[in-house]
Amino acid sequence: MLGALFVVAGVVGLGPTGYALAASEGRTTTVEQAPTKSVAIVFGAGLWSNGKPMPYLAARLDLAAQLYEAGRVKAILVSGDNRHASYNEPDAMRAYLIKKGIPARKVVADYGGVDTYATCVRAHRVFGATEAILTSQTYHLPRAIATCRSVGVDAWGVGDDSVKRNATEWRQDSLREWPANLKMAWDLLSGRQPLLGPTETSLQQAMNS
Repeated sequence: MLGALFVVAGVVGLGPTGYALAASEGRTTTVEQAPTKSVAIVFGAGLWSNGKPMPYLAARLDLAAQLYEAGRVKAILVSGDNRHASYNEPDAMRAYLIKKGIPARKVVADYGGVDTYATCVRAHRVFGATEAILTSQTYHLPRAIATCRSVGVDAWGVGDDSVKRNATEWRQDSLREWPANLKMAWDLLSGRQPLLGPTETSLQQAMNS
């Protein structure tokens, strides 16, 4: 009985992580080697008190800018939390990219990306994305790619390791992927529906402009 419980616990605990790794196998790459896709999706990762992107988020945005400049993507979807008027990740992300020289018409904001699952579902169902290159920290990419692929977005990923300079913080954030993968499994299996709203054509317009 005890042995069976350990087996079940192992499957429940490690299964989601195994799925994330399997679904993302061979789909992480570099800016230089990335396939050409319609859009880059940037996941929110926190703002300073002055409203500027924190290091993790700035690194994700820098990768998206490099993908655009290299001709790998036609537009950028910045998806983050807009929990209240004084905390607006998407607008801060958009302003950061525009300041780096990305044309404003090429950067689309998604104000409902409160977590990875919501970003992926909304990218597909609200903005009509069917393929994308995801930019995030390397430890987050397996879950992000697996989630997006599971909800209808043919996803690849370009990862950042530059913030790994803070080894303790990086290790702590990496360890959070285990419970986050459990949540991913629950979201996918339950078909949780995030806040959607009306279909938008802004991403299609950005890609065609």
